[in-house]
Amino acid sequence: MYNWFECKLRYDKMLDTGIQKTVTEPYLVDALSFTEAEARIIEEIKPYISGEFTISDIKRAKFSDTFFNETGDRYFRAKLYYITLDEKSGSEKKTAVNMLIQATILKEAVEIIESEMKKTMIDYSIASVTETALMDVFPYSGDKASKKQE
Repeated sequence: MYNWFECKLRYDKMLDTGIQKTVTEPYLVDALSFTEAEARIIEEIKPYISGEFTISDIKRAKFSDTFFNETGDRYFRAKLYYITLDEKSGSEKKTAVNMLIQATILKEAVEIIESEMKKTMIDYSIASVTETALMDVFPYSGDKASKKQE
């Protein structure tokens, strides 16, 4: 189970036009606490950013499921409603959940959701699928932890 934190980094970026501009970009990291999220984003981002950067914001991001597709270069947020029947009243109950999907285009993101949901017995409806501004996602990798211990 992932415990996601959205971290916003502020740094000077060299644009394609040759102009240096201060930008703020969001990244997603898996961590146990805000402190660990800050440490992890610094560790993960150091090889990619030259110069100084600051973490301008860290907040929790609630995703019930994540679907990674190595060929995808964008991240999409999907809001789904799980539909259940309340046995006492006999009425339908909708529970909203958010999912993170890595895909190339919106249509591919929807296809990934549908193929993954076919594996479950849950009745659902897709409320929305939107592209996020996330630049990259860093899930926790047990391989890195085991390498540090050696």
